[in-house]
Amino acid sequence: MQIKVVTFNIHHGKGTDGKINLNRIAEAIEESEPDLIALNEVDRYFSKRSHYLDQVSWLAGRLKMNAAFGAAITIKKKKGNMIRQYGNVLLSRYPIVSEKNHPMKSGMIEGRSLLEADVLINDKPLKMYVTHLSLNPRRRNKQIEFIASKIKEDRSPVVIAGDWNMKRGGKAWSTIAGIVQDCYMAAKTPSNTFPSLRPVLQLDYIFTTRNIEITSVEVINKIPAASDHLPLMATLSLN
Repeated sequence: MQIKVVTFNIHHGKGTDGKINLNRIAEAIEESEPDLIALNEVDRYFSKRSHYLDQVSWLAGRLKMNAAFGAAITIKKKKGNMIRQYGNVLLSRYPIVSEKNHPMKSGMIEGRSLLEADVLINDKPLKMYVTHLSLNPRRRNKQIEFIASKIKEDRSPVVIAGDWNMKRGGKAWSTIAGIVQDCYMAAKTPSNTFPSLRPVLQLDYIFTTRNIEITSVEVINKIPAASDHLPLMATLSLN
């Protein structure tokens, strides 16, 4: 069977016009009918910048999907009874049977994490990871080493997606591409995702284990003003 996987850094819903608009985020991807969506920079009661909204629940409800959340930042100071968080999200049309978040130390500026989830697709297991890596090359390499060690433990087919903040062919990319396949390399389709209005870089990637066939890859350019990144989608065939 085929599934569609999207990865999208939504910049907490803030578009290139400076406005917060989650409906626009949903509209940017819903026509593609993705089955799994990896989201980065999602706020959960985080701050005034996103009106203290639980963006995870809002997007899951709007797109009618199951959700898993992994915090990269947690602020202990509460807003009312709400713990303020920011991080990665997995949305799925299929049941999410388990989830675990792995914080990855990145210094004092911004936390990073790896969200791990088990998804059941027609009674078959799929391991899904969502991450957003550091801009600092040294920290990013350590984070990728951690991710690589996690993937090596998995027996289920694996998909890992997110904003990797790296260039294809570099040390970081070579490390992960030695274990899993970059969807671009199979499809050879232009995949620049940043900046959204005039994309010249690919910062967002989808990788899979080699027991998954990559049918196609495309950048979704329906609403480029929705975020500073464009969504990237891969169509995959599962054995």
